[in-house]
Amino acid sequence: MEKVLKNSWALFLGMGALMLAYGFQGSLLGVRAVKEEFSLTATGFMMSGYFVGYFIGAKTIPQIISRVGHIRVFAAFASVASLVVLIHAVYVSPFAWFLLRVLTGISMVSIYTVAESWLNDRASNKNRGSVLSVYMVILYGAMGLGMFLLNFSDPLNLEPFILISVITSAALIPILLTKRKAPTFKKISTMSLQEAFNSSPFGMVSSFFYGTIQSALFTLLAVYATTMNFSIFQISLVTFMLAVSGAISQWPIGKLSDMFDRRRVIIIVTFASAFFAFCAILSSRQMYLPGELATSKFWFYVFLILFSFCSLPMFSLILAHTNDFIPKEKFVAAGASLQFTFGMGAMGGPFLCSVFMGFVGPNGFFIFLIFFHSLIGVYGLYRSKVRPVVENPDSQFVAMPQSITPAGIELNPSTEPIEEPVKPSLEPIIEENKPNSF
Repeated sequence: MEKVLKNSWALFLGMGALMLAYGFQGSLLGVRAVKEEFSLTATGFMMSGYFVGYFIGAKTIPQIISRVGHIRVFAAFASVASLVVLIHAVYVSPFAWFLLRVLTGISMVSIYTVAESWLNDRASNKNRGSVLSVYMVILYGAMGLGMFLLNFSDPLNLEPFILISVITSAALIPILLTKRKAPTFKKISTMSLQEAFNSSPFGMVSSFFYGTIQSALFTLLAVYATTMNFSIFQISLVTFMLAVSGAISQWPIGKLSDMFDRRRVIIIVTFASAFFAFCAILSSRQMYLPGELATSKFWFYVFLILFSFCSLPMFSLILAHTNDFIPKEKFVAAGASLQFTFGMGAMGGPFLCSVFMGFVGPNGFFIFLIFFHSLIGVYGLYRSKVRPVVENPDSQFVAMPQSITPAGIELNPSTEPIEEPVKPSLEPIIEENKPNSF
């Protein structure tokens, strides 16, 4: 483990800087969209562009990396992400920002794929879980800290966009100055969506719904807080608490899922998420009353932390639950199928949630989250009646950050290398064709 961390410090430092910028950018665009008086629907449409780009990039980036190598891809797409941020400040319109968000999504998924494939190459089956835990803490921690940069300058100014661009560009320095051999991989087998659904209907359906939840949550929370008259510091505090509390909750909830019926744990935490979202709505009703302002916001923070604590580990739970019903050699392929389904749900989340907020008001944000969390819980109860639980000794909970790409799914410590030829659909793992200095 110590050797892996020593060999990967440049990657961790570079990814930390990138997530610092990414966390800042997501909150900045949400706040700026409200101040520019974008409609909620236009804001949701614009924010959904990131997940459209993420989905496109996940399907195309393996071929690009196989042609030009990891280092060039990382440098090229980090540069694209840096340039795109500056263009946001020049062309301020929902449609222009949608296109820019698509480019950001493509760039970020490319960067994630390089980072995760490097980690996978450096780690062994014995320490992959620990390596991924460090990676997750760095990603969530840096993203949370980046949200405090909202206080750097007024979101209407140019300076915040320049700062994001500078940080993104700086992330290249430790990577490009470190001489390490580029990772190489053998291709793995894939699993069709139909086969994945037959193996675990609850896993596939809940992954789709959870993608809708997660994309809406991370892109529109700052928009919600702005429309509820939160100060810039309060907005950064809210978004920080969301990221950090979700990272902290991974271990205790994951431990429970390894001890008890994993499907039951998913049902409990998804209904708990819905409950705490409802409590957040109740606490927000008093926010506009002068005498209750401080108290109501305190309880809102509490309920948001509890919501995040229950909601954010769910993708890792869903992945582990799916692995309960399949043999060990198909873990990686099933994970890639779940990511594909998650991405399909994520593309529509921000837009659908913003439309709903436009109809019922700002608290439509939490009502939207309650609805989809409840759908997962209800379907889980139904599946519990038609399919008994399965004890699979090879399956265990592994904390997965929401940025994880199909390539990163192979970081599952229970997974052994697979050398079967890949099918045309879903190409999650890259085969490096040329050596590069890393």
